Amino acid sequence: MSETLKFSSKEVKGWLEEETSSIFIPVHERAQRLTNDMRKTLDNFADVSKMLLDNSGKEIEKRNMKTYGRARALNKLARLFIERAKQIKIPEKVTYDSFNAFVQELQKAFLVTEVDIRNWFSRISPFFILDRRKFLIVFEKAKEQLKEMTNFLTKEYVKTKTLEETFQLIDALQVLEGKLADLKEEMGKAERMRDSVEREIAETQQKMADLKNKGSIGELTQENMKIKALSTEVKQNLRHLQKPFKKLRALSLHGGGSGLTQEEIGKLGQYLEKPFEALATEEIGYPLLRLILQKLGRLMADEKLKLKSDKMRKAEQAIDNVANKNSLYNLQQKCIEAAARRKQLSTSPETAETRDDLAKLQELIETLERKKDSIELEINMTERTYNETLERIQNHKSQIEKNIFSFMDKKVIIK
Repeated sequence: MSETLKFSSKEVKGWLEEETSSIFIPVHERAQRLTNDMRKTLDNFADVSKMLLDNSGKEIEKRNMKTYGRARALNKLARLFIERAKQIKIPEKVTYDSFNAFVQELQKAFLVTEVDIRNWFSRISPFFILDRRKFLIVFEKAKEQLKEMTNFLTKEYVKTKTLEETFQLIDALQVLEGKLADLKEEMGKAERMRDSVEREIAETQQKMADLKNKGSIGELTQENMKIKALSTEVKQNLRHLQKPFKKLRALSLHGGGSGLTQEEIGKLGQYLEKPFEALATEEIGYPLLRLILQKLGRLMADEKLKLKSDKMRKAEQAIDNVANKNSLYNLQQKCIEAAARRKQLSTSPETAETRDDLAKLQELIETLERKKDSIELEINMTERTYNETLERIQNHKSQIEKNIFSFMDKKVIIK
């Protein structure tokens, strides 16, 4: 079993050139020589066509009726030959593919030129004999050279086609590897930038947290937590009055006969939706709530507001506790104090300044988040291109290895 050779992409080209130089270099040099020879021949073809154009033009100017028609035909034909020669693309760099394309283009051009010669030169006879002979000598030489090029292409150059393609693949591989290194560097730079932005976001968020926990804002946060707890306590004390209050409000708004004033109806709604604010904004002893409870008690007693027996019992007990036993008195004091403290803290200059600082920090965080999103988009796009390039590199390596094995019967691995 033959030994497996391992090369980097930079090493394999030199090794392959050394191994195949005796085959490839002579063939490639001949392809270059044949191309150069044909370039000179095409120049001669253009020159001799220009000679036909000039001489036929002179004859046209003489207005000799004998030669005028044939001179015009030759003039038109010469222009066609010149234009056709100009359109043939001669490869700057000779490869199998460019040489093959050049040969095919020459074949098409020479074929139609031969048809033109066959159709028109016989009609121009017997005039311009010497001019036509000079042209045919150049054209016949061009055809012979094309025949030599075609034979070389099909019998010799084709044998090195795979080898030439392999050299091209190696060059392309090195370009791709350079691109991959650039993409890796770009991705690393973008990731470092993203990490830096993330650190700045975290630092800004910490500054916001510190501001929220210190000074008047910190006290306001504590007061809001206290109010939340008091709100829960008020709801708990009034929980058995929720259903009766809803029925009473419905009766006030739709059924009539509740006996509540507009002020009492408004306060009733507040006790249903915002019990803390309702109790905190009442006068000491919550007189409005007492009036509402008294009217509620009468409606329940007169059976104008009906409840299930269990709910009725609990509601009556709650009314007695609140209206007669002052069960909410201490809680109201706490609510009033907490609401006043919150208002004081909310309207203080220190709080206003801190809120401005917090707003600026929040705006900075939003700007940084947008920047982070943009960087992550760039990273994702670069990563996708990186993976596509990596896949192309692997495909190139695999094809190079297969090509070398096919024409040299040697196992090679590109590292």
